[in-house]
Amino acid sequence: MSDDLETLRHSTAHVMAAAVLDLFPGTVIGIGPATDEGFYYDFAFKERLQPEALPRIEAKMREIIKQAPPFVKEEIPRGDAVALFERLHQPLKVELIADKVTDATARVYRTGDFVDLCLGPHVASAGQLGAFRLLTIAGAYWKGSEKNQQLTRIYGTAFPTEAELESHLKMLEDAAKRDHRKLGKDLDLFVVDEMVGRGLPLLTPKGTAVRRQMEEFILRLEQRQGYQHVKTPDIARLEIYKISGHFERYRESMYPPSEIEDEEWQLRPMNCPHHIRVFARRAYSFRDLPVRLAELGTVYRYEKSGEVSGLIRVRAFTINDAHIFCRPDQLNEEFERVIQLILQVYRAFGIRDFHFRLSLRDDVSNKWMGDPAVWQRAQDAAREALRASGHPFVEAPGEAAFYGPKLDVQIKDAIGREFTLSTNQIDFLMPERFGLEYVTSEQSMARPVMIHRAPIGSMERFMAYLIETYAGAFPVWLAPVQLVFIPIADRHLEAVGRLADRFRQADLRVEVDGRSERMQAKIRDAQLQKVPYMAVVGDKELEAGTLNIRRREGGDQESVRTDEFLARLEREAQLPLE
Repeated sequence: MSDDLETLRHSTAHVMAAAVLDLFPGTVIGIGPATDEGFYYDFAFKERLQPEALPRIEAKMREIIKQAPPFVKEEIPRGDAVALFERLHQPLKVELIADKVTDATARVYRTGDFVDLCLGPHVASAGQLGAFRLLTIAGAYWKGSEKNQQLTRIYGTAFPTEAELESHLKMLEDAAKRDHRKLGKDLDLFVVDEMVGRGLPLLTPKGTAVRRQMEEFILRLEQRQGYQHVKTPDIARLEIYKISGHFERYRESMYPPSEIEDEEWQLRPMNCPHHIRVFARRAYSFRDLPVRLAELGTVYRYEKSGEVSGLIRVRAFTINDAHIFCRPDQLNEEFERVIQLILQVYRAFGIRDFHFRLSLRDDVSNKWMGDPAVWQRAQDAAREALRASGHPFVEAPGEAAFYGPKLDVQIKDAIGREFTLSTNQIDFLMPERFGLEYVTSEQSMARPVMIHRAPIGSMERFMAYLIETYAGAFPVWLAPVQLVFIPIADRHLEAVGRLADRFRQADLRVEVDGRSERMQAKIRDAQLQKVPYMAVVGDKELEAGTLNIRRREGGDQESVRTDEFLARLEREAQLPLE
């Protein structure tokens, strides 16, 4: 987002707040920043705001914009600012002054009768604002803490021109159709059950079929590349997370420990301590390295109830996790192998719009741990591996983890929003904390370097991304149901059942639609369920040993011999391992 667009959106948020105060006197205002998608403002209304009120607020905003009041910046003494907002009955602004304003003066902006505590900048006048639209209403806790009061958040968006706004609204409309929460329900992939709890989605049989294919693909790929798979428990003594540093650094994201038989036990927030202990079970020489340990390991992290969402923000999720223990001189090659694995995984899933972000050490901060020379070697190894991949990357000095550089995979969702899908790290600290060693060629002891690696990252988030990317129309190898048999009449059911069993013996996922519905209705339902193929079977097909094949995309039907189509479907259903 450009600075000009951010300023326009921020100014539009102020005008929205001015309109709200005009229409709903006595409303308390919170904060109203610009965002990558638009803007929002938080309010405490005397009565619940209904979505039907948004057009009224928009109309009032247009009145204000037509009057074109200027945005006037003022620097006033801190005490006067407190008195101003107390007089306006805006306690949240008074609280913000206490929390945020450390100088002798506070900055406010006036727009007509509206005044707000704000650093700016803003457009010169409201008359310069462009096209806007108020979108939705949601709940939001003050300062993001569920311990505070719940406010009403109004989301909107703004652009310089109507054409840009209409283009964005069209994209939002398309995104709503692709929303994995909607498709997850429509396609019966997962369910969030209040009795089980928020942030704990349940995969249905169809959702589990997709997940199993994802898992089988990555496990087979890792096995081909020399990884050894392990299985470790979801709970451990709290002490291991104190040694690793997770309890110190991530305590707020961890569930409270449980005391059992005078010991404290912890649901794991990370898999790495378990893999370290598997590695530490035996002695190693320099010839034994690298050791690559991988696991589909479930971790548990606390998310606020207002922040959990579908499969993207959950409280228990499974990581396609691996930890590589190698010699320093092997770091370059191993990191390059990690990058090549990421590229292979993304090609298989048809992911093209992504780039790498390499977070590095800087010379300013003193938070870094480890030998600077080893750091430099690790950073050089990461750079060389990225250059060799030929894929775009950016560097972010000063953003490394304190124990080593890291590589994030930045990806865009179906409507162009960027997020981090995968994080891969070089770690010097964990081997030190756990006393890991190997025997060098000179018969001395040395510390291995550790690489944390997760090409897919969270299986749940990756599945949500795939649902939205494919709009539920998975490729054949991932589709929960690959073929639906549609018997034309009840007398064909028995023969069609035998055909379905034959396809199942080939490890294909098929169903028989034996409902007493019209054939066209069954075909339409299968297409709505995004099933890749439908096979219509009647007297003619049974006599000729053929299937009448329809596709979910529609188009021409084709008559194919049963053996021929079985072989074709088997080929299309193979995991894309090459």
